[in-house]
Amino acid sequence: MKKFAILIWLLLPLLVGAYHLGPGQQRMTVDDAGQAARFGDELAKQKQWEQAVTQYDVALQLLPEDRREDGQRIRLAKAKAQMFAAQLPDARKELQSLVDEINESASDNAELLRDARESLANSQYYITWLMRLEGQPRATWEPEIESSRQIYKLLAEEADQLDAKDQRKRHQEDLESAIRLARMDLKDLQGLPLPSQ
Repeated sequence: MKKFAILIWLLLPLLVGAYHLGPGQQRMTVDDAGQAARFGDELAKQKQWEQAVTQYDVALQLLPEDRREDGQRIRLAKAKAQMFAAQLPDARKELQSLVDEINESASDNAELLRDARESLANSQYYITWLMRLEGQPRATWEPEIESSRQIYKLLAEEADQLDAKDQRKRHQEDLESAIRLARMDLKDLQGLPLPSQ
């Protein structure tokens, strides 16, 4: 019995080393990705958008591919930061890709999908505003605002089903803003300040 205990005691460093070099490395990488994402969140709270985008990129590079939902959350946070960091077209493309991916996946994370949809609708709204100010033709900007309007309507209906009155009110106001933007005369639009988030 004593020899067996000594043998186990001598093998323990080997087992710990094997774990550290195997599954332990992946856990360390996941921890590093989580730390980069949390740092990105802190930078976003401080409105340091470009640095936040950089940290989210680091987190996405470190995160293993099998951590799909975590990756989707980080991608959503990155796209939100990009909207503030003068990277609106990139954010819009990423959000569209993310919404499509979440819809296709077997994930039951309805909250993540709602958040991604709302961010996508917001990006489409702001892109429409900018397109209109640039004087682009209606055929160019109308699909963006129409998609935004439909998403806001869907979100308002979902909030109504969930009996989330504050969310429903917010989405209803966003829907009305999207309709006003589509109908507004360009001269009236040019006299307004750029919308904020």
